[in-house]
Amino acid sequence: MSVIPSSPLPRQVADAYVDALIELDPTVGTYLGVRESSALLPDYSPEGQRGFAELARQTLAKLDDAEKLPGAESDAERRCGRLLRERLTAELGVLDSDEGLRTVSNLRSPVHEVREVFTVTPAKTPEDWAAIAERLRAVPRALEGYRASLELGLERKLPAGPRATRTSVEQMTEWIGEDRSWFEDFAADGPTALREDLDCAARTATDALIALRDWVRDVYAPAIVDAPDTVGRERYARWSRYFNGTDLDLDEAYAYGWSEYHRLLAEMKIEAEKILPGAGPWEALAHLDEHGKHIEGVEEVRSWLQGLMDEAIDALDGTHFELAEKVRRVESRIAPAGSAAAPYYTGPSEDFSRPGQTWLPTMGATRFAVYDLVTTWYHEGVPGHHLQLAQWTHVADQLSRYQATVGGVSANIEGWALYAERLMDELGFLPDPERRLGYLDAQMMRACRVIVDIGMHLELEIPKDSPFRPGERWTPELAQEFFGNHSGRPADFVESELTRYLSVPAQAIGYKLGERAWLLGRENARKAHGDAFDAKAWHMAALSQGSLGLDDLVDELSKL
Repeated sequence: MSVIPSSPLPRQVADAYVDALIELDPTVGTYLGVRESSALLPDYSPEGQRGFAELARQTLAKLDDAEKLPGAESDAERRCGRLLRERLTAELGVLDSDEGLRTVSNLRSPVHEVREVFTVTPAKTPEDWAAIAERLRAVPRALEGYRASLELGLERKLPAGPRATRTSVEQMTEWIGEDRSWFEDFAADGPTALREDLDCAARTATDALIALRDWVRDVYAPAIVDAPDTVGRERYARWSRYFNGTDLDLDEAYAYGWSEYHRLLAEMKIEAEKILPGAGPWEALAHLDEHGKHIEGVEEVRSWLQGLMDEAIDALDGTHFELAEKVRRVESRIAPAGSAAAPYYTGPSEDFSRPGQTWLPTMGATRFAVYDLVTTWYHEGVPGHHLQLAQWTHVADQLSRYQATVGGVSANIEGWALYAERLMDELGFLPDPERRLGYLDAQMMRACRVIVDIGMHLELEIPKDSPFRPGERWTPELAQEFFGNHSGRPADFVESELTRYLSVPAQAIGYKLGERAWLLGRENARKAHGDAFDAKAWHMAALSQGSLGLDDLVDELSKL
């Protein structure tokens, strides 16, 4: 583990933490572009989790000393220390409550991390592929550690949710395949000279995945069949702090979700009338699914999405943003089979040798509605996730390595991406009813996330003025019905989303609540500057300050 200097300031403490974290979690190293991490995987066992907790405690103790030193009061040091303390405190809240002993999900779990890290592992040279073979051989130990954590969770009566567990088994079964596994398909792209070694390593990884799948299916799932899928208020508050970087008033947030629901519904009705007179929003969206603009073909949609991001960069750079040349590069990719239904983004490596990448899960489709893609790629790519995360990487020398990489707060990041969708609407990039209804549908999905995610985990009452089941209390079944009634997306997407909300509680509420924080910070800054407010300068300053929890974010944005 890296040694922290004897008298470091907060940014030095934070960067030493990143070095030590990479040693504990080589997947972090791979995402950052650390070549030495390519052959390794983390220890997901209970002992491994204790290592993460001990690192957090040691770092917080060092931070206590660092914040007393001369120079720690500067804006750069203060902001970094503020973020580091908040993040590590939130992480310890999760680790010390043994949440890592019940981590089963369709989106975020050790088995997902193990598979997905291969998609960003360097794979260009024979040396790269030799490291990949080594990482494949490390899969059994990593999955055995994960299983040991789940076994201890069973002993301590800390079960995961049955729905997420069933879905995880289905996903692992898809990755295992019938004739060839995902690992074997991945290894097949390696050089001929390493063919035997790669095939053997991929089979080793596959056997480990089969063993884990069988144990989860045959032992773990039957043992937790009567466990609740929801987490209750105490656990939900813990996860809310982790994903949002602040202690939210959950009842106020729930009420805000409903207020956004009613506002957006009124706007959607206006746009729907333009598309199909007399129809409601979801009738109009169904009409667009059949008769709207579409892209035919998987490679064709990948290329079209690349063009959409390239056009956005050309239009925004110099007018609404000032982008470094390396930030202008982003790649559109097709997600590996077996991914969750939602698109996602992976940031660039620290040296930009691997650019930021957007990923589209096709779910077996070959025909793609434009209305559902445009605003999503403004969110995932430009000016959304890519501009923020690539800008952090670009200005890492002005921040700290921690702020530019692993210190991200989910609600800050997702809030910016949703704000970016709204910004593109404000700037006139959604000129026709088709694209604008797609944008409003995406906004409505995020409002519904706040409602159902908080509502079902806390078993809250549905308001009396709701058009859906007024006065009843939320259950996962009602949440899926409500979400399906208020989404233009297919049933398998809706089901995947609800499993996600159940197994990753409080993450999904950060989109809308994060957007609210970004809008409030901008409004406060605009009021402070009056006619002198420069939106382009504000955006670049905001994107260059690194991540913050939501309360801290509003505070800092308001001062820019």
